[in-house]
Amino acid sequence: MTDAAVVALLAPVAWAPPGTDPAVWRAAMAEDVVDLLTPLPRIQAAIAAVAADLPLARRIAWPSTRIYEIPAATIRAALTAAANDGHDKAAVVLADAPDLPAMLIGKLLRPLSTRHLAVAPAHNGGLLAASARLPVPDWLPDLDAETGDVAAARRPAPEPTMVASAPGWHRLRTADDLQRLDLSLDGWEATRAILT
Repeated sequence: MTDAAVVALLAPVAWAPPGTDPAVWRAAMAEDVVDLLTPLPRIQAAIAAVAADLPLARRIAWPSTRIYEIPAATIRAALTAAANDGHDKAAVVLADAPDLPAMLIGKLLRPLSTRHLAVAPAHNGGLLAASARLPVPDWLPDLDAETGDVAAARRPAPEPTMVASAPGWHRLRTADDLQRLDLSLDGWEATRAILT
């Protein structure tokens, strides 16, 4: 039995380290996020991808990982796919945060016991993740992962307290973001292999 779906969202990646194939870089980061999510207890790990990214999703998925085809690479579309799969709670994590600590997934889901939505900011701007009770609330906007924030999620909510702020983390989108990587954390082997 699972408590929630946790979905890695394959959104576009606009930067890669110099000399690195952008497709290889994107795949490594996404693989590390999926490898983090899949072994978590009481979680149904999934990948959400547009049609063009389904080959990548299949390549990095574990046998138990669900793959959701979505019409657009958005948080709302990924949450809707989890709802259509029968889940009553789900979290969506952008797949460019390879060194994300597993404990942050629990902190993203925990507020759903009393709130309808939780939003985790990326420390370097935009959103890292969001979680919601399902079905997706009608008032939830199509949050922009690059420019969105907790305030953007709270603004249309019937009550601002329906949206919790969850702890954030960084995403890897620029050369400066590499300095944020936590070398002491276990995991993220695929990304680490490229950087070393």
